[in-house]
Amino acid sequence: MYLTVALAACSTTAKPAATASPRTAPTATAGTALPTTTTTRGQTAAGHCTEAGAVERWSLERRAAQLLVIPALDGRITPLGGTLASGPGGVLFLGTSPPTDLAQQVNAANRLVSTPLLVMADEEGGAVQRLAGAVGNIPSARQMAATMTLAQVQTTAAQTAQRMRAVGVNMNLAPVLDVDGGNGPNSRDADGSRSFSADPATAARYGVAFLEGLRQGGVVAVVKHFPGLGGATANTDYGPANTPPLSGRDSQAMLPFRLAVQAGVPAVMVANATVPGLTTGPASLSAAAIQTLLRGQLGFHGLVLTDSLSAAAITAAGYDLAKASVAAVSAGTDMVLFGSTLTPAQTLLLSPANVKVSADQIVTALVSAVKAGTLPVDRLNEAVLHVLGAKGVHLCAP
Repeated sequence: MYLTVALAACSTTAKPAATASPRTAPTATAGTALPTTTTTRGQTAAGHCTEAGAVERWSLERRAAQLLVIPALDGRITPLGGTLASGPGGVLFLGTSPPTDLAQQVNAANRLVSTPLLVMADEEGGAVQRLAGAVGNIPSARQMAATMTLAQVQTTAAQTAQRMRAVGVNMNLAPVLDVDGGNGPNSRDADGSRSFSADPATAARYGVAFLEGLRQGGVVAVVKHFPGLGGATANTDYGPANTPPLSGRDSQAMLPFRLAVQAGVPAVMVANATVPGLTTGPASLSAAAIQTLLRGQLGFHGLVLTDSLSAAAITAAGYDLAKASVAAVSAGTDMVLFGSTLTPAQTLLLSPANVKVSADQIVTALVSAVKAGTLPVDRLNEAVLHVLGAKGVHLCAP
């Protein structure tokens, strides 16, 4: 009953709850300020502005940068000023010790970019809470499903979202919609208690309740890890992994994602696991997973993000960060994430200097691929429009 009502009440497009004046700098709780300078406007033959035309007037470098999410260890954004100046589309908070002036740092960061940032964190509950000290602790997904009603979960998520926005965070990389009953999260099982349930219907109902709460609280929900990591052979942060075969997944692992799409979820993260019968490598780099299954069969039209392209599963497939980014965007991804595996080696690469090197390499690789004709410019433009759509940014606003 709850799920039916929730689905009927959803709109098909989700936007951050608050929108700043087009001529004011974005604030921590109004991260959707719209650029109005005429230099970003595209005109039709009749002189009318179009979003696509406006994006086409941007340099390739600016377009490529919008697809980039840069990591900020322990929420320290200010030291990333040099990278922010290049115009990335988002920032991802990593670690578990956010600074007390997080909102002020977000405000300062938004003054460095031409379009407001998607400010992201993994605030799932339980073992994965990047902002716990700033927004309060919530139970794991498994515990919520075992001890709370759907309405209670929605309320909890809404309250969490409100606290996230108060510190400048407008996107939550949650909920996990994987169907899993394992003992993780650990080096073998990425999910475990991060999953609401080993029962697909339960995982679907509670996952939709959580994302509805985030929407109610004004934060963009990102469901993950499409098309489902439950039962995978390993944790992709540490090495390659296979999910169960595609056959039968529509009624099992796919059910939560299918219902989330029907509920109007605005963003989906794609897993780094291989899906036998669908992909021959990481799903995050696969057009079959993104274009055919997610966008085609499920009818999803929103923002698609990768899981961390620094994961060992990506490296084992023969990709460095730059090549993986090009492959992901070519396959249909709109934003690329890196650095979030937080293995000891990856943590060393999260210094501001190293983040800038990685960001520059990704942007250069994307621009070079467009110029070489290996990445269609229309695919780049489409990705930028999806990013701006998730932000609620309209380049043709009066």
